[in-house]
Amino acid sequence: MRSEESRTRSEESSMSPDLTQSWESELTSIQHSLKFVLKLKEEFVCPVCRGVVLNAQQNSCGHIYCFHCLQGLVDSSSSSIPVCPVDGQLISRAEVFQDNCCKREIASLEVFCTNSPACTAVTTLHGLQEHLSQCQYEQQQCTSAGCTVRVDSFSHRGQPQHSRVLQDHVHSSCPDVEVECRDNCSQRIPRHKLTDHKESCPEVHVDCFYKTFGCSLQGKRCNMKLHEETAVHHHMMLVLKSSMDLEEQVEDLQREALLKQYEVQNDSLLLNGLEETMQPSSCQKNSLFTTQRTLSRQDDILSTINLDVQQVSRGLPDVMELEQLKQSVNSVMQEVSTAEAIKEHLGNVEKNLKRQLGLLDLHATQLYLNQQRLQELEALSYDGRLIWKIQNFRKRRNTEDLSCLSSVPFHVGRCGYKMAIKVYLNGDGEGRGTHLSLYVVLMPGDFDELLLWPFRQTVSLSILDQSGARNHHSLSFRPDPASRSFFRPDPKSVGNLAVGFSCFCPLNQLEAGKNAIYVRDDTLFVKAKVDMSGLEHL
Repeated sequence: MRSEESRTRSEESSMSPDLTQSWESELTSIQHSLKFVLKLKEEFVCPVCRGVVLNAQQNSCGHIYCFHCLQGLVDSSSSSIPVCPVDGQLISRAEVFQDNCCKREIASLEVFCTNSPACTAVTTLHGLQEHLSQCQYEQQQCTSAGCTVRVDSFSHRGQPQHSRVLQDHVHSSCPDVEVECRDNCSQRIPRHKLTDHKESCPEVHVDCFYKTFGCSLQGKRCNMKLHEETAVHHHMMLVLKSSMDLEEQVEDLQREALLKQYEVQNDSLLLNGLEETMQPSSCQKNSLFTTQRTLSRQDDILSTINLDVQQVSRGLPDVMELEQLKQSVNSVMQEVSTAEAIKEHLGNVEKNLKRQLGLLDLHATQLYLNQQRLQELEALSYDGRLIWKIQNFRKRRNTEDLSCLSSVPFHVGRCGYKMAIKVYLNGDGEGRGTHLSLYVVLMPGDFDELLLWPFRQTVSLSILDQSGARNHHSLSFRPDPASRSFFRPDPKSVGNLAVGFSCFCPLNQLEAGKNAIYVRDDTLFVKAKVDMSGLEHL
């Protein structure tokens, strides 16, 4: 408890704050970041906020509080009598007084500048605010409503220039300052909303809504609505012509698909015929094996006969035995000749079999190419979008551990870029074993000579939610013009190096997501979308 003399000097003060001591209220915001030259005595530490005591108030128990801390303690205990947080004694408004003696001691404490170590100045706590108003390292708050930027007042000469720095900030970069529209529409807009304003500014030059159907008119947005209202007939004729062209294209594609289907059916019939033709080859192989065994047996018999002849020669056999031996030898020689003829015939059959198998491989390859081309025609897309349905998801994950699956190609425009999606079901690179990896690849197209390179359109990749909540998981990227992945593909190559996300989606979220289901009925849907804005149609 402080001395009676101190209490006597401060009895005229009450719990109300001394508004003349404005320096104390200004220090409230930096109260806990102050650094004192000497260690702060415990008696000058507020037991409520644990910062240096500002506008000291003393209770009857002798403890010192900040005015705003004591006021908060009393207000929070409105339904009961507040108590001291140190010793639990009751706090009575009548016994609380302002301790001016303590205030003078605290005001004379030496502190470092809050901008240290850049600023090495040392001042009293009472004089800190005056120092900060002149400190060359102090930052100033922008005066624009809503702007939270603080600017440095330090100049290259080392002199504080608060006004000029703030003015430069307001005039050049403050996002909340209202500036005139760059397209001279007479409106004043906050600087950070200029880009959004351009989407609705009546003075901006825009294309006619029916540009995609052939209308080439450009003009101010405020005049374009009148044009669209007065040229309805012209626009309807353009839409009708475009619709007729699309119908013709669809018919051409249907005819082409039908022809390819006929070719596939014919190749299938030819393949079946070849298979039936080659069925007897197994019997011929068995016959060859039987003949070889017969030849081997005849060789054994001939050897036995030669031994018998030698024995007969040594034993001087009669003419009858020699004649029988001669007939046996002739019979064996005839069998040997017959076996050699059969062997030669089987050799020719084997050569013919190899030739037929080669033709069969060629037809099987052509059949696969025709089927692949038919699938591409059925899934043909020219609007820069593709939805790829991947079935047998679990089986493919188990049997195609680290292999890559590729979608059918799709096009960005009728005569535009050719692309495809690539997916690693068990992850690739950093995502191997933990994530689904998703990429796109640029492929050689028929119109690459006429297109602009490198490729610059934004690409979005998604896996689609099948729960009905449409919580699709999507990631986008904008191509790096310096990457060779977006240069024109080599016509002799399959495609450029794929680009995308190795950690697109954790594998454990595909079938057990909280708000989405990406794999249902063992099927995953993958979507690619290319932003076609700004592309010129050939």
